[in-house]
Amino acid sequence: MLILEQAAALVFEPYVLGVILASAVFGMLVGAIPGLTATMATALLVPMTFFMDPVPAIAAIVTATAMAIFAGDIPAALLRMPGTPANAAYVDDAYKMTQTGRGDEALGAALVFSAIGGLFGAIVLMTVSPTLAEIALKFSSEEYFWLVLLGLSCAVFVNPGSPTRGLISLLIGLFVATIGMENPSGEPRFSFGNLELMAGIQFIPAMIGLFAVSEVLRTVTATSPRRKIPRADGQGIFRTQWKNLKQYPVQTVRGSITGTALGILPGAGADIAAWISYAISKRFSKQKEKFGTGHVEGLVEAGASNNSAVSGAWIPALVFGIPGDSITAIVIGVLYIKGINPGPTIFINDPQTVYAIFIVFILANLIMLPLGWLAIRGARPILSIPPSTLMPMILIFCIVGSFAIANSVAGIVMMLIFGIIGFFMEENDIPIAPAILGMVLGPMLEQNFITSMIKADGDVFRFFERPIAGGLGALTILIWLFPLAMLLLRRRKAMRPAT
Repeated sequence: MLILEQAAALVFEPYVLGVILASAVFGMLVGAIPGLTATMATALLVPMTFFMDPVPAIAAIVTATAMAIFAGDIPAALLRMPGTPANAAYVDDAYKMTQTGRGDEALGAALVFSAIGGLFGAIVLMTVSPTLAEIALKFSSEEYFWLVLLGLSCAVFVNPGSPTRGLISLLIGLFVATIGMENPSGEPRFSFGNLELMAGIQFIPAMIGLFAVSEVLRTVTATSPRRKIPRADGQGIFRTQWKNLKQYPVQTVRGSITGTALGILPGAGADIAAWISYAISKRFSKQKEKFGTGHVEGLVEAGASNNSAVSGAWIPALVFGIPGDSITAIVIGVLYIKGINPGPTIFINDPQTVYAIFIVFILANLIMLPLGWLAIRGARPILSIPPSTLMPMILIFCIVGSFAIANSVAGIVMMLIFGIIGFFMEENDIPIAPAILGMVLGPMLEQNFITSMIKADGDVFRFFERPIAGGLGALTILIWLFPLAMLLLRRRKAMRPAT
């Protein structure tokens, strides 16, 4: 109890609270600009943390990260421009809700359930971090291979239309992921001697192009007049969320658990957590046909998942010094600079700092609610801007976000190319979401497959030998076989009356 009091005294100083508030505003601004990810928000804060004590330095990073993940939902819902990759999983539902006058409900759900997921992850971080981290450390390349395949299988579930079209989109994303030298062999692939292509396709410009630029092209080429978007009354931000919480309690808890569990796995992170949670939500929903058409259920589960994954990623970082994602990789560096060594001994040598971090997580997710409400209210006037003015502004943001990734014009060129690809994909009813998933998980799939095959000396059955790997493999294969089994059952039922 004494340690908790010491930790609270470290956090509830005016200076630390001021840092938390300033970092929250900063995270909101960065997350709301497409292309400027939560990782970039963390990286931009690092130079400022050099002049801070450990607690305010870590508080700044924790708060900015949590805010950036939520803030990415604002351009996703209003403009169909995901602010961060974690928001791309449910961008279609959020945007279509806005188009039908339910933008406040969509953003309110993203805000409230992100806060719930973040608080859940923080509680797990406080209570069971050592035990969960030990389980995560048992994951080897075989387990990650099956986990990635499970994520790719989600492409079938996130696609609201034909599974075949979803598979085509997934294959496009996997092909894009093979371009360049970022592969286990280090051999250039599909680069045609171009130095920019040798570095691979940058994910953020590609995502901005597929979602945002394609939307600009669709608006510009539309022959029918733009349908007027009904204006919301501003009260639905919180008013409808109690109803959503009562209607989807299982989805809220399931998303929070999934996000925390995936956040613990090094390299998984909020991006994969959001995609898998959205797919799980659709798989077990009683209204599967509504997903992708402006249905809040998937948004509730995935929204809870992505912020709980942020908390989960801190578990291996604090307990074993192993980063759960790119953000905690930066955090570990900051801790070392401050003379704090992450690992099992941190709970013995510096417990008050650890508990101060726990308190900051809770504060960050609580402060998200009022600040998020203000951000949503401030962003709403975007909907009243005429398309002739709004579309050039969106294009400028796209160009800035794509250029900022590597300070290279190549990012802008890639963005424009993928914008055209995304436009033609949607014109032919090929969904974009599976392509994004393929681009995110493709490199991880190849890396873990090659590593596992080298370790197994080419023995495929080694993928099933370890208990966790065998369980994940069996689950993945069952998911693949389930649609085929259902098809055979339907055919057998249809043939019975004829015999």
